[in-house]
Amino acid sequence: MNKWLSYQSWKSDIVLLMVRLVLGGSMAFAHGLPKLEKLMGPEEVKFYSFLGLGAGISLALAVFAEFFASLLLALGLFTRLSLIPLIFTMAVAAFAVHGDDPFSKMEKSLLYLVAYLVLLFIGPGKISLDYLRQSKK
Repeated sequence: MNKWLSYQSWKSDIVLLMVRLVLGGSMAFAHGLPKLEKLMGPEEVKFYSFLGLGAGISLALAVFAEFFASLLLALGLFTRLSLIPLIFTMAVAAFAVHGDDPFSKMEKSLLYLVAYLVLLFIGPGKISLDYLRQSKK
């Protein structure tokens, strides 16, 4: 194999790891954890009710995506599967919750959405638990 191609592949895997760690970590701890605390807290849940599911169920689904799926993303474990609820949650945030707001309000969810879609198509890279699991088969 060409030495340059091997080096490029290694750099791509490092970049994918960094992207997964930053996206997964920031979503889990800046967005998911506060929602988890809100869900587990004693106060009445006030949250966007998606499709009439109710505030509690909608918040629980957001917590599942933003906290638990984000941790899986950071680890690179079940990466593509964990991206599905994240993509769905960011689409709802951008187009349903912030659909009538100025662009600056929906910008963050759109950035996450696009990054998640890129990872869905590219995959987690070789520095991931998915790759480790696959290579042991």
